[in-house]
Amino acid sequence: QVHLVESGGGSVQAGGSLRLSCAASERTFSMYSVGWFRQAPGKEREFVASISWGGGTTYYADSVKGRFTISRDNAKNSMYLQMYSLKPEDTAVYYCAADWNNQGTMNYWGEGTLVTVSS
Repeated sequence: QVHLVESGGGSVQAGGSLRLSCAASERTFSMYSVGWFRQAPGKEREFVASISWGGGTTYYADSVKGRFTISRDNAKNSMYLQMYSLKPEDTAVYYCAADWNNQGTMNYWGEGTLVTVSS
């Protein structure tokens, strides 16, 4: 079991930046691939970015590639999502998650943090 807590959400104008953080309370966090997902109002949850357990491999959704950067610090049991050039369509609840499963989703989820981008 991994308990995840997101922070860093808020309101920002288009073109601005935010940095989301995800803290895990278990050292086993470092054993898992982890990632960020988001769910906009009225839409299904979607993949944003993921990073391998060692941090050497990252993946991004096309919609955020070049604007968002995922990183992790296993010594701090933490993961981050640096977001630049934010757009109104980035408005969503952002969730951190850990441990890919066979269904293409993750086994452990945080409660989410809201990001609102105004035009």
